[in-house]
Amino acid sequence: MKTWRSASLAATAAALLVLTTACGQEDKGGGSTDGGQPVGAAKPARPDGGYGDYGSGGGTERGTAAKPAGRLAVRDIPELGKVLTDSAGFTLYRFDRDTASPPRSRCEGDCAKAWPVVAAEGATAPSGAGPGLLGSVARADGGSQLTVAGWPVYRYAEDTRAGEAKGQGVGGTWFAAAPDGGKAGGAGATPTGGPGGYGTGGAPSRDSGSGSGSDRAEPVGLPGLSTRKDPKLGEIVVDREGMTVYRFLKDSAWPMRTACTGECLEKWPVVAPVNKNDTKGILKKGFVTFARPDGIKQQTIDCWPLYTFAGDRGPGETNGQGVGGTWFAVTPQGKAVGTAK
Repeated sequence: MKTWRSASLAATAAALLVLTTACGQEDKGGGSTDGGQPVGAAKPARPDGGYGDYGSGGGTERGTAAKPAGRLAVRDIPELGKVLTDSAGFTLYRFDRDTASPPRSRCEGDCAKAWPVVAAEGATAPSGAGPGLLGSVARADGGSQLTVAGWPVYRYAEDTRAGEAKGQGVGGTWFAAAPDGGKAGGAGATPTGGPGGYGTGGAPSRDSGSGSGSDRAEPVGLPGLSTRKDPKLGEIVVDREGMTVYRFLKDSAWPMRTACTGECLEKWPVVAPVNKNDTKGILKKGFVTFARPDGIKQQTIDCWPLYTFAGDRGPGETNGQGVGGTWFAVTPQGKAVGTAK
């Protein structure tokens, strides 16, 4: 009896170890490329439900405190046209995942290191601007950030000289600000918010993409991860902003590895860790945090790493479905929609 009990306990312990290792928690090699080699450095985390969209400047300390802009100016930059700058000539940017009505910033923590926020205090409008162009928004850290036509504005840590605009188009979500608060270079959306002296603007087009889904409204009070019924894909997982969650078929759950690194993360930001109690309708088996070898922590379902897509501009969009034949929306059980995996 004693021998049988010892053997049974040993077998149970071994099974648990296999499960843990298979889910990647004991796999010190972490993620891999297609060739099975450890991944290299990747982009830093963002706090609004995923990681990425930052560019390569996330590790700097330049943006740890908001800096004043002084009197704003308008500058002509080749290929972009007229761009709004601070008094020192540095390009100002806006983030598609922010909102202008009401003003709201979703760039905090490491994001604000790559994209230093512009302090509202002491900022004055450029010559010729209307009185309502500039405003401010209170940040979660207690600071006050400058807004242009309602949009929070930032600098980019990789711009080291006046007149540079290296942040244009980063992650498909960051764009230089036009003088009226819209996107410079004909990149699309025009702003909402207070009137400016550079045009009337219009409604924001954050949710105007071509992906499927009809619920374009800004979600309120969603859990960290939940589900929604997509008219084409069925029940799929969404993050706390209602953005579609995806899986990459080149990843692995057994053992847990990632093939999306570096520039890949600019298009496919990882889903940040979510408390298991902050979910609704999601499979809890294998609901663990993946400690990637690049230092990013990523949420999984059934041990599969989860991502969002920078090409989805608003809730209800599924522009990432089927991209490259390797990216697919996720079912509540962690399956890739439309595949057998």
